[in-house]
Amino acid sequence: MTEPVTSQRIDKWLWHARFFKTRSIAQKFVTSGKIRIDREKISSASRQIRVGNVLTITRERDVKIIEIVDMAQSRGPFSEAQLLYNDLSPPVAEKQKQEQTKESMSRIESDGRPTKHQRKQIMAMKRNSSE
Repeated sequence: MTEPVTSQRIDKWLWHARFFKTRSIAQKFVTSGKIRIDREKISSASRQIRVGNVLTITRERDVKIIEIVDMAQSRGPFSEAQLLYNDLSPPVAEKQKQEQTKESMSRIESDGRPTKHQRKQIMAMKRNSSE
């Protein structure tokens, strides 16, 4: 039988807990300095973590505060991954969620083909620059 795991590399744990799709992505994220263990900024993916450590994960405008509850032997389904940690992040207000959704939608709408109005402006600029 195997003994229970008492400590684990942070990149491996993040991958097991399904915070990242691959372990190499988790390694790059950790080395970029966007993760803290018990308020201490880390930059090594080989850093060992234990049950009871608190992780602060910063992604763009989102900050997650996670308490490690258990270690994993292997990567399992999402339902099992959720049992590895407690989310201590403060709840995001409904208004902030709506604003974030609106911002992401405006980015989607601005990408792609220009509208008829934008095409007319582009044509007018081209005419003015050639004169």
